[in-house]
Amino acid sequence: MPPRRSSRLSSRVAWTTATHCCSASATYYGRRLQLVQNAAAHLVTGAGRCDHITPVLRQLHWLPVRQRVVSKIAGLVHQSLVGAAPVYLADDCRLLSDVGCRPLRSNSNDMLKLLMPRTHNKLSDRSFVAAGPQLWNDLPPRLQQPGLTFDYFRKSLKTHLFGNRSA
Repeated sequence: MPPRRSSRLSSRVAWTTATHCCSASATYYGRRLQLVQNAAAHLVTGAGRCDHITPVLRQLHWLPVRQRVVSKIAGLVHQSLVGAAPVYLADDCRLLSDVGCRPLRSNSNDMLKLLMPRTHNKLSDRSFVAAGPQLWNDLPPRLQQPGLTFDYFRKSLKTHLFGNRSA
């Protein structure tokens, strides 16, 4: 199989699997999915088994699985805020400015932040209701601007995540 075609095929398989595991089980399966992605990257590039995987993933322009999940959730939050997501998701993403909190002069970026619900256990921390606002509030203010198109947001987010390997 030509390298370009195998790259697309393994990319689809890895990302489809990662997308389906964006729920609470993503933490449990994250390590296994990362191993599958690493094996696909080795297969596509022909890199040796002992080669470091980070440069190979960068060469393919693939985000690690954990950052891919972050990217998916942030994309859903962005679509919720611009009205392009289903109502049941949009209801979970409310700006502080819409809730009625008073803005403070000390932090003008608070108007771009989302209301974070209180959670009482780890399972509810992983739900979209809690994880979405947490991820959104952790993004830099330039990515939280309301007028960004989805394509520009996605590209900027991927660039940000490539620069921030600890996310």
